[in-house]
Amino acid sequence: MEGRINDAGRESPASGYESPVEHLDNVQIRRLTEAFDAWHDAAPSLYLRKVRGRYRLAYLFMRFTGARIGEILRVDDTCDIDYQRGEIRIVLPVRPPSRTVHRTIPLPVAAVSSVQQYLQEFPNMRGRVFSLDQGNFRREFYRRAAEADIPRKLSHPHILRHTRAVEMLRAGVPLTTVQVLLGHSLTSTTAIYLQRSDDAAKRILEERGLL
Repeated sequence: MEGRINDAGRESPASGYESPVEHLDNVQIRRLTEAFDAWHDAAPSLYLRKVRGRYRLAYLFMRFTGARIGEILRVDDTCDIDYQRGEIRIVLPVRPPSRTVHRTIPLPVAAVSSVQQYLQEFPNMRGRVFSLDQGNFRREFYRRAAEADIPRKLSHPHILRHTRAVEMLRAGVPLTTVQVLLGHSLTSTTAIYLQRSDDAAKRILEERGLL
């Protein structure tokens, strides 16, 4: 088995946090990751292992960046990933094409290492690891979500973006930082993920000695 990411989820300091945006909970995201891992490991041939490995990597990068599906499928593994710093550069399509706009997102070490391991096994894939057909990726995502028993209404790739946003906010990452990482032009767009229950608000005030 390749290096696995511990994706069991963590109890956040804001455990009473709620979001009006649909997202996967800790158990669901763990099951989905395990479904992609199991599918990849069960490849009956080297060729299918090569194919499935690309889908698994695309899933992991979407899961840990909160990037849009099109953004991840445009990643060039030869220049957009900083393997030393553990970061990915998301290049945004802009006009004129000569002008480059991008944002940099940190990644878990295991996610970056998974790309390196994949390229060691399949060096001929260098430069095109993530260049998958978006429709094909969606189909495989739906299948893995079904295997993970994810409700149909949550079984779409964009749910990973919502899940990462909520996960970061629950962990106390400042709203403006989440805005930058997600590539939102307006803070108000990121703010839709924010909503705390009355009990959570009371608990926070008590913890800070304001009640």
